[in-house]
Amino acid sequence: MSSENPRVRPVHPVDAEVVEVPVDTDVPVAEPSDDAVTPDHDPDEVRISFLLFPDLTQLDLTGPAQVLTRVPGARVEYVAATLDPVPSDCGLALVPTTTIAEAGPADVLVVPGGDGAFDAMLDPEVIGFVRREAERATWVTSVCTGAFVLGGAGLLAGKRATTHWASKPMLAAFGAQPVDDRVVDDGAIVTAAGVSAGIDMALWLAAELAGQPAAEAIQLQIEYDPQPPFDAGSAVRADTRVVTAARAAAEDTRGERVARAAAAVMR
Repeated sequence: MSSENPRVRPVHPVDAEVVEVPVDTDVPVAEPSDDAVTPDHDPDEVRISFLLFPDLTQLDLTGPAQVLTRVPGARVEYVAATLDPVPSDCGLALVPTTTIAEAGPADVLVVPGGDGAFDAMLDPEVIGFVRREAERATWVTSVCTGAFVLGGAGLLAGKRATTHWASKPMLAAFGAQPVDDRVVDDGAIVTAAGVSAGIDMALWLAAELAGQPAAEAIQLQIEYDPQPPFDAGSAVRADTRVVTAARAAAEDTRGERVARAAAAVMR
């Protein structure tokens, strides 16, 4: 990978089985880059790749897909290690259209989250694919904990980023600046908060790709007008006991894997 691309921090994925790093290991924070990348793409054809891996959260993928497949000129691929159906974390299997080895270059890469993201960020094949796409994509995006796959690929160092609220503090291990916003764009890197925020991110991206009127038409087509029965969808407003327990659980189940992936990147 060329070191001339300011979007990408050189990274050398290692075998997860041989890396043993305590969860509380201090990880150096990279300095932000002063280089800027101006996104550019062919408006007549927008190539969009969605990454699939076991135990992804399907709405992280299918929500943005419902939006981005409606962008004029969109050509969508669903990319996985093989063409076998990929199980999501709710039991729904998703069928890839191409493999990591055969996927062509994309203008937009979308990486979903789910607990499977914390295994994907330790998979050299997945990390190699994300890094390869980051070299040539206009936008590299993530939904929910898919941000940790970007972190494992070395793409978040010095970047503002968001993810699911329960795991957000752990983004700092990759040199990122965790942000509480629902959608965060920092140059070519765009991250969305938990699950449903992926639809917000996709609408924002649709406006960047095709203009606000087109994005608004898509929003109307899918009747995206959320009116939930409860006001408990934010860590700011939810029961503090539930929030505290969920954050502790995230650290317990994911912290060790995050530390191992960060140790491979920030060295």
